[in-house]
Amino acid sequence: MSTVPTSLPVQPAQRPRWSQIDTVLLDMDGTLLDLQFDNYFWLQLVPERFAQRHALTLEAARQALTPRFAARQGTLDWYCTDFWSRDLGLDIAALKHEVRERVEYLPGAEGFLAEMRRRRLRTALLTNAHRDALRVKDVQSGLTRYFDVVVSSHDYGAPKESAEFWRRAQAEVGFDPSRSLFVDDSLAVLRAARAHGIAQVYAITHPDSGGGRREVTEFPAVPRVADLLD
Repeated sequence: MSTVPTSLPVQPAQRPRWSQIDTVLLDMDGTLLDLQFDNYFWLQLVPERFAQRHALTLEAARQALTPRFAARQGTLDWYCTDFWSRDLGLDIAALKHEVRERVEYLPGAEGFLAEMRRRRLRTALLTNAHRDALRVKDVQSGLTRYFDVVVSSHDYGAPKESAEFWRRAQAEVGFDPSRSLFVDDSLAVLRAARAHGIAQVYAITHPDSGGGRREVTEFPAVPRVADLLD
């Protein structure tokens, strides 16, 4: 995916129509929490430990992992700590706990969540993260205290990229799509939300603080979730 060194500031007309929002639906990784943690975990730490476990060079480990990861991308297995623990012979949940200090909010994200509480808007965390990973990140960040409802796609057996997830989430959370805001960094997930009828859908263009900003034209987009505030 292409990156650009800078991103235009969000214009007032691009900001959400807050008077038309009752429920704020938010992704976790890359929207509220820095995706730098996950990129480090899957692109560096897991290959290192896989190499050690199977007596491989780091380069050989990466070559072995790349097609395995690609084959599962966009499926529920892609996000499942249990699946990858079995498939790779590593305790993925334990590894996440080991490096939990790397979990951090994206700049401005915690302030945005506090503002949602101040405005008394209903908030729901909708994540593809397995509950094991969610627990590790919540202990480190205290993220879930800002939410009325927390949903993992593993609860439904369907990832956020699927129509089934959105049907189940609407039934559980009880949101009105026409009066909801959804924010995510995944274009595939945003497309599924749009197809479900979520009225206001926004993309995050700077999900990893250590990486460049992405160019997104398919959806209204902001570098940080805090940029959505009036």
